[in-house]
Amino acid sequence: MRNSLIIKAAFSEKTERPPVWMMRQAGRFMKEYWEIKNKYSFLEMCKTPEIAADVTMLPVDLLGIDAAILFSDILVTAEAMGGDLSFNQGVGPLFANPVRTNADIDRLEINVMDKLQYVDDAIKVIQQRLNGSIPLIGFAGAPFTVMSYLVEGGSSKDFKLTKLMLHNEPEMAHKLLSKIASVTADYLNLQIAAGVNAIQIFDSWAQALAWDDYKEFSHRYITEIIAKLQRKDIPVISFCKGSSVFAPLMAEAKPDVISIDWNVDLLDIKKRLPSNIAVQGNLDPHILYADKKVIKQRIYALFDRMKGENGFIFNLGHGIMPDIPFDNVKYAVDIIKEYHY
Repeated sequence: MRNSLIIKAAFSEKTERPPVWMMRQAGRFMKEYWEIKNKYSFLEMCKTPEIAADVTMLPVDLLGIDAAILFSDILVTAEAMGGDLSFNQGVGPLFANPVRTNADIDRLEINVMDKLQYVDDAIKVIQQRLNGSIPLIGFAGAPFTVMSYLVEGGSSKDFKLTKLMLHNEPEMAHKLLSKIASVTADYLNLQIAAGVNAIQIFDSWAQALAWDDYKEFSHRYITEIIAKLQRKDIPVISFCKGSSVFAPLMAEAKPDVISIDWNVDLLDIKKRLPSNIAVQGNLDPHILYADKKVIKQRIYALFDRMKGENGFIFNLGHGIMPDIPFDNVKYAVDIIKEYHY
């Protein structure tokens, strides 16, 4: 896989065109996904290697994407540690036993890789199916984002309880984050050992944090995780909502790639990063609702802007929304693959 477009771009090497994959590329915008989803619960899909492989392969077969990403969820680590996790239609993830006291944190286990064996199994099935055609990206949720779900008991608009813990009980917050970080590093190394070709760390809710809080309660733990990875020939992509603000700090954790949101000029931020750090992004996913001529115009404007830059992977600034027309996503991938520097 070392010569694949994505891996070369991730290591800031020259590629003949920008490689493309998209966050949430295997998901609810595909009728084929719903055909599977209507038969199983979300966690059943994640925990059954053959089904996880079926979903992972959908964008490979239907979109002709340059990388597959493991079908799973950022909260499987929290569940393995002892979180009572369920997914409810229209509500999202819920933890029946939120973590809000020292005793709750003490109850969380950290030697849990046996409980995540199904991910190892899924990776092996997927790699068999990919048969060396394109790379497989593995991933995990960043400690702050996973912590927010555990503390809030689910999704949150304002992260009030999480931020109260950071501000009123910082020692408790660090104890919890430290446990999550330890499991996350082990989990990503499990994925690398199972055969993934790249890793992405998702800090989906980092933009909720002020700069100093991001530094203390997120960046510190991502740095710790990246330092523990068996990353020879495995590029590490760091993603957070808010990366247009936090990118210079994110670079200090020494990822190979920083995934950038759509609030910033991509070339401008690339120039402000060390030359050995690639960028991924940064099309506003809402563009994929627009007319095809607009989609082409916006994607090619981004490519023209990045011309001559090594280390650029095309992606969205965040994930594909469930009601984006499938045809528009397919069109975007097709025109990207036609483009040559």
